[in-house]
Amino acid sequence: MILQVSIDDRTHRLEVPEALLEQAAAFFAQLDRDMDRGWQLGRTWVEHPDREQRCRIVADKLLTAIEDGNTRLGLLMAGYLLDRLPELESVALAVDGEIHDHRFNLVVAPDAAPVVDVETATPALGLDKLAALARAGEEVTAVFKVGRGYRFSVFDHASGAWRDGPLCGAEAEAARLREAAFKARYEALQRGRAG
Repeated sequence: MILQVSIDDRTHRLEVPEALLEQAAAFFAQLDRDMDRGWQLGRTWVEHPDREQRCRIVADKLLTAIEDGNTRLGLLMAGYLLDRLPELESVALAVDGEIHDHRFNLVVAPDAAPVVDVETATPALGLDKLAALARAGEEVTAVFKVGRGYRFSVFDHASGAWRDGPLCGAEAEAARLREAAFKARYEALQRGRAG
């Protein structure tokens, strides 16, 4: 797997062997346990970092590893990012010390399945068109900004929680993915899929 890392005007091409992801699973789990105790993100203490915040923390560690010339640690940090964000193509690291300025560039294939499996996450309702349209509007958020990226969320009836779509570098890409998720949810509500 390859991760492009941009730092200022330099680009690093990190080749992360697939086997490393399996071999480093315990290390990645330890990183997560460390972050479970909370973490300082910029000026804010975050009690329970979410997936994106954890990736920002690790991206900061990746920046330090590259600047220190620590290739092994750099590959481990890149491996964590690729494992936790499988759609990650490249990351632009901010050298000004502001963790919120790291940018993740995600690529989702045009023919990829919806980010959230709306078929299993929709209750059995069988709504008419207008009711399904209104309900889908309540259960798929508008695109919103997260740092320098964009995403949306979909309500998952099975877990009773909101599930985030991927963090996209461009608002138009997030809007395209959101539209696909909205359409799938609308159609599932009309069909009355069990969830």
